[in-house]
Amino acid sequence: MTVAAAAVLTATVVAAQNLDAGKSPARLFADGCATCHRSPRGLAKGRFTLTLSWFLKDHYVTSSDSAKALAAYLVSVDVPPPRAAAKPGAKPQRSSPRPPKPVQSQ
Repeated sequence: MTVAAAAVLTATVVAAQNLDAGKSPARLFADGCATCHRSPRGLAKGRFTLTLSWFLKDHYVTSSDSAKALAAYLVSVDVPPPRAAAKPGAKPQRSSPRPPKPVQSQ
């Protein structure tokens, strides 16, 4: 390898930087995920944080630390939406259908 080639290779490696460094998990989501996903809710879908961070590292973020932070964020916001309060005067829902009435013979 020539000295010029080594200098170019070294300059390229030195110039590389982690674009995700110092960003909060919410900022990582906004910058990289919000284009396709309106909300972070439901993206974790009950996955383990470790496997989710591996997936994110392989496909979406530039470092393991960013992947771990983003995975923890997605798991933390992956809560079911609150149930709507019952409206006054609304009929309560039946838990199960009633059995048919027996036929009476005359």
